Amino acid sequence: MSQVKEERTSTPSMLARAEEIQQQIQHLSGRDLQLWSIGLLLILVLTAGILALVLPNVVWAQHVIRLEPTYLPQLFYGLISLILLFNVYFIGQKLALNTTRRALINELVLNERLESLSLIDPLTQLLNRRAMNEMIPREIARANRLGSHITFLAMDLDGFRALNARLGTIEGNTVLMEFSKLLTHVFRGGDIVFRQGGDEFLVVMPDTYEEQADAPMQRLLRGVEHWNQSNNKGYQLAFTWGMAAYVTGTDLADVLRAVDRKMYQKKHNLVPVF
Repeated sequence: MSQVKEERTSTPSMLARAEEIQQQIQHLSGRDLQLWSIGLLLILVLTAGILALVLPNVVWAQHVIRLEPTYLPQLFYGLISLILLFNVYFIGQKLALNTTRRALINELVLNERLESLSLIDPLTQLLNRRAMNEMIPREIARANRLGSHITFLAMDLDGFRALNARLGTIEGNTVLMEFSKLLTHVFRGGDIVFRQGGDEFLVVMPDTYEEQADAPMQRLLRGVEHWNQSNNKGYQLAFTWGMAAYVTGTDLADVLRAVDRKMYQKKHNLVPVF
């Protein structure tokens, strides 16, 4: 329970940090503009200074430009020093801005990667319960907006706890990974496969009636049968499932309860298994 709470609280903090980083990057872009503005201002000042020296001579003696030789070395060295100091300042500021920008971009990429990883179950590489809580409401809103159907398929592995206790967690994890591969192979790219936790899985099939979901269900059953025939591990893979369709305007919680109820009835032989 504490882990779920920690996941929920980590999402707003990561989103807030991502927004903060984007604002800082935008601020750095403003600093870039300031630096170029300072450079342009310096060029204008230097140009104005040179014109101030040259124009009076041009006005009063149009054919000969006379500059006081006494001040030429000071003016020359002053101009060179000013240009060098500005270049040092400009280059230093650009390096600092680029370093800060790279660090912020790296942090933003890492933040987005962590956000993505937090939605993935590390064992099966399927979407986890947190992703389920975020994505299903969006699919429901889309179905309500378009008037389309969604079919929910819940599954759990038969005898998994006993197998886990008898053969150990490593073999149990192997079973979970193998079953997850079957799920990703069987269902369409538009279907969304989740690992709810333990040996429980949920598949959300958008734009699908319950009758249309029978085809992938049969493919999954054949895939499990083939897996059982080809493996020599001394146990058989089996699962129980429940299926129900969401119809526009109905309550999502009622649909999920109907799925769980059907799965419970099949597991305890309260209804025929199709």
